[in-house]
Amino acid sequence: MDLRDYLRIFSRNWLLIVGCTLVGLLVGAGISLATKPTYTAETQLFVAIQNSGSVQELQQGNTFSQARVQSYVKAVNSPIVLQPVIDSLGLGVTADELSKSVKGTTDVNTVLINIEASDSSPVRSAAIAQGVANSLIDAIERIERPKNGGSSPFNVSVIKPAVAPSSPASPNTRLNLILGFILGLGVGLASAVLKSKLDSRIRGEADVRQITDSPVLGGIAYDADATRKPLLTQTPTQSPRAESFRQLRTNLQFANVAKGAKTVLVTSSVPGEGKSTSATNLAIAMAQAGQAVCLIDADLRRPMVSEYLGLDRTAGLTTALVGQADVRDLLQPWGDDELFILTSGQIPPNPSELLGSRVMKQLLADLEQVFDTVIIDAPPLLPVTDAAVLSQHVGGVILVVGSQKLRQQELVKSLSALEMVGSDILGIVLNRLPIKGPDAYSYSYYRNENHDSLENVQFHEPKAGAPNSGATMTDDISDSSSGEWARPPRTFPANRPRR
Repeated sequence: MDLRDYLRIFSRNWLLIVGCTLVGLLVGAGISLATKPTYTAETQLFVAIQNSGSVQELQQGNTFSQARVQSYVKAVNSPIVLQPVIDSLGLGVTADELSKSVKGTTDVNTVLINIEASDSSPVRSAAIAQGVANSLIDAIERIERPKNGGSSPFNVSVIKPAVAPSSPASPNTRLNLILGFILGLGVGLASAVLKSKLDSRIRGEADVRQITDSPVLGGIAYDADATRKPLLTQTPTQSPRAESFRQLRTNLQFANVAKGAKTVLVTSSVPGEGKSTSATNLAIAMAQAGQAVCLIDADLRRPMVSEYLGLDRTAGLTTALVGQADVRDLLQPWGDDELFILTSGQIPPNPSELLGSRVMKQLLADLEQVFDTVIIDAPPLLPVTDAAVLSQHVGGVILVVGSQKLRQQELVKSLSALEMVGSDILGIVLNRLPIKGPDAYSYSYYRNENHDSLENVQFHEPKAGAPNSGATMTDDISDSSSGEWARPPRTFPANRPRR
């Protein structure tokens, strides 16, 4: 993966990363609050040799003093030094226990001894540090005193008295917060990458590009009202969803220039990806562009087009395939444009055989002679073979991919199934794309100068008797019950010039 892939992963999982970082900060703050404050006081001693002689003698004495300082530092934690401190301060601990809170150090090539004492009380820590320093001076005086009498050759004096600290040495709240932030951020980033590796769901165009070179014809923006208002005519003209289908219509025309396919099959890999609404709205968008469009509901297992458009599916595609009626008598006009619907008809026991029959192939050929475009809503590819069988009779296939619904391995299987039967894939349509984020669908439009905002545009629901209420070819739509929707009766466009 390159840098862009990592940026996309982090953009998709920014909530997870932020959450882990906040947890890290809370853990750091919790540790600081739960830790009992400890104060550290420090004192410093200077070791000098009591000798006045030549420069050479002084240098030798200084070297000797540095060697002795190392021994004095070790003696800081000895009972001979700590026990007098315990007795004088009445600490009530043993020398071994006190040694854990007392530390002696020295700098290289110096004769300085640093003594640190830690305690929960700042005053007591200073008293312990100063007491250890005084006790060490007394111990050195006793140990270094010659046996034949006289004073010690070393003079140890306090050059930095212990002072009660004003702030605790631990916990270091700032350090804990920094470490918590770094740890939480690291866990969040690692979790995001791991989640991306384990999650094979397709979220956007970048995921599709990793699987296939088929063109992405467009992306359908997610709309929370799509379940209640699935049709293109039920959304505002300049909404992201409406603009998505207009862009899809345009891209499909460009993708189909060389192939010249008049019959387009719309399918998906699994149910629930939005193929039926995509096929229906694509047909509406093409009809609004002035084309004569025939929409066929070939999903003979779970037909949905008739429900979306409010049409009767008692007689339809299966009726024509078994020869019970002519297709001209089964087409139902819908809307104000040249859009005709061939519903599914009765659900048969053998959908695959009917869709792959010669009668179906001839029916599509007859419709191509009359209509500019024939759009077929087919069943999903993976559960049944209907779409793969039917794809051999059409000019091209559009595969609808549901964002965050379909997994990469399922898309691979669907593409393999289409390639196995020699289908011509026109492109892929990404459905339910988020409006914001790295996989968002973006759009732009020119606002009408006569309207300051979309709030000024009025949209009306179809009234009873409207053309999209399920009227058939033989219905007299000019009946007075249709009100303002009255228009001349519509007929099958048999007299239209062939294209």
